[in-house]
Amino acid sequence: MTSFWVGKRIRLRGIEPDDWTALMRFAEDEERLGDLLNPPRSAESHRARAKEQAVARTDGDCFQLVIEAADTGKVVGSLGTFHADARSGWFEYGITIGAEFRRNGYAAEAVLLLLRHMFAERRFHKCQVRIFAHNGASLALHRRLGFVEEGRLRDHVFMAGRHHDLVLMGLITHEFTQLHPAGEPPGRPLDPAANAK
Repeated sequence: MTSFWVGKRIRLRGIEPDDWTALMRFAEDEERLGDLLNPPRSAESHRARAKEQAVARTDGDCFQLVIEAADTGKVVGSLGTFHADARSGWFEYGITIGAEFRRNGYAAEAVLLLLRHMFAERRFHKCQVRIFAHNGASLALHRRLGFVEEGRLRDHVFMAGRHHDLVLMGLITHEFTQLHPAGEPPGRPLDPAANAK
């Protein structure tokens, strides 16, 4: 039997201490692309953070994973769940793909694997995601996956000298299973027309 965490293009796995260089690059990519602006961090702080995440205990619903290319074994991104509310049945997640690995289908496949786990195995009812309004690629990806815009927090984030809107998107489990039946492999091409509204 193939691992649940392996798709056509990617494999999701736990963070290892040696992943710190890739995670540091991804943080720098986010800053260059206008997704995040933090004070510079030392290589040692990235190394310590990766080591900490490698041994961190999870509560089952909140965890961090590395996205690895199935063909090369290179770390191409990371994703994680947070703010899981088991009582109400919703969770949030975040994902980052290294700049040089974008537009290869890695993000879509990783998100589908994660959603299948959280909806089918952890029995969550809804997934929420927050996306900067200027991140057109991420908004388009989530629309293709079936997420619906549920609101917009105007001028909610201050970054790079100005305020930015934050778009709230959501996907409910029955919408997900309708668009992505359990028998289909997560690496299948997404049909953009299927979600055109």
